Amino acid sequence: MLSSGLTLIFSMLGVLNFAHASFYMLGAYFAYALSSMLGFWPALIVAPLIVGVAGALFERAVLRRLRVRGALAELLATFGLAYIVVELVQLAWGRGPVDYAVPAALEGAPVHVAGIAVPAYRLFLMGLACAIASMVWVALRATRVGLILQAALSQPAMTQALGYDVPSLYTGVFAWGAALAALAGAAGGNVLVTEPGMAATVGSVVFVVVVVGGLGSLGGAFAASLLIGLLQTWAVTSDATLDRWWPQGMRGATALFGDAIAPLWHLGVAQLAPAVPYLLMVAVLLWRPRGLFGVREG
Repeated sequence: MLSSGLTLIFSMLGVLNFAHASFYMLGAYFAYALSSMLGFWPALIVAPLIVGVAGALFERAVLRRLRVRGALAELLATFGLAYIVVELVQLAWGRGPVDYAVPAALEGAPVHVAGIAVPAYRLFLMGLACAIASMVWVALRATRVGLILQAALSQPAMTQALGYDVPSLYTGVFAWGAALAALAGAAGGNVLVTEPGMAATVGSVVFVVVVVGGLGSLGGAFAASLLIGLLQTWAVTSDATLDRWWPQGMRGATALFGDAIAPLWHLGVAQLAPAVPYLLMVAVLLWRPRGLFGVREG
């Protein structure tokens, strides 16, 4: 959900939104605040709507005015917004984590799927992510609004000449992308930790997902999310070491550099798990600079 919102904004507007993870964080915090008053399920709907409106206001008041100055000005504006959002969150909710809990209805015993016990809330998150991916794909490919958006992407002047308000379409797309990020935060903030550093934690990985999948490709973002998730889960649970893959010739370097590099080939795969997304990104970019399903240049 998070990477699809970022991909949607870039593919339609050409804006690489550095504040996207901040919308994710706002979704988690707003859902936490609203859940105590309205309950979890209403908060899951209202929080993304609030963040979507905030995203629309930001696009209309800031990005629309900077568009004539080029992509760098837009990028710097979103970069500054990310810092502002972090400060506002700390002023409102403090620097520590908040107690955003999983709803009681999905907190019970795990569900057995193919003999594997899976927490019920994890299954809900999987189903929600797949449903949102399907809805976004259908909206873009099989509805009149989606066709107009694609026309505005490729031929904005002609679309404007046909009577469609292209700037308002851009505002709607940015709001839609921000709402998707907020929905990811509202749904996942209680599984992960809801705290002011959560945007920085997922922000870099989301950009890796988008780059690996291909800038502008929703299908690529979905495939890259699954690929990175599977590889990282395998790495975390693996007890293998690099010893079996380390070139034999490199071990002779110990004679030159002593024991300083000897521990390298005894590293466990689990120790390298945090680096897996970035190693995959480097490999994909070397093989296919546009990403797996890229439709636009970076």
